Amino acid sequence: MKFSAQEEYGLRCLIQIARAGRPLTIPEISDLEGISSTHAAKTLMILRREGFVVASRGQSGGYSLAKSASEIAVGDVLSAIGGKLYDAEFCRKHAGALDICTHAVDCSVRSLWQIIQGAVDSVLDKVTLQDMVATEAKSNVTLHLEGRHRPQLAGTSTE
Repeated sequence: MKFSAQEEYGLRCLIQIARAGRPLTIPEISDLEGISSTHAAKTLMILRREGFVVASRGQSGGYSLAKSASEIAVGDVLSAIGGKLYDAEFCRKHAGALDICTHAVDCSVRSLWQIIQGAVDSVLDKVTLQDMVATEAKSNVTLHLEGRHRPQLAGTSTE
């Protein structure tokens, strides 16, 4: 399972804007993230279209968050930029040469993807952009998720 570069850079651009506490220009974000201005502009266009940032013109213009960092769930950002790992269209996309998957009625693989998507959602929907703003050493993400029920595979034990 992989997250795309677009999702990674989208999240990183939002974190830079949140850290700055002021509007950032495309060249500033490009420099901070070590990506081309073209790639930063494309990423910010998607983030603006999806309602995560707003753009302002002028001397002190640039991109700023559309709402507070504590109101932006990481799951919403990743879903808006790249979609879900598993969605209802998955089975239609992977039906093979047939119009309908041969396992449409009883599919143990589909149930696995649904469980994985649920686990991913349960983590990403609890983590906000505000949790991500701190440096890795001081991040609230681990503390935020600590103590939550961790999924366990059948037949394994924590003892």
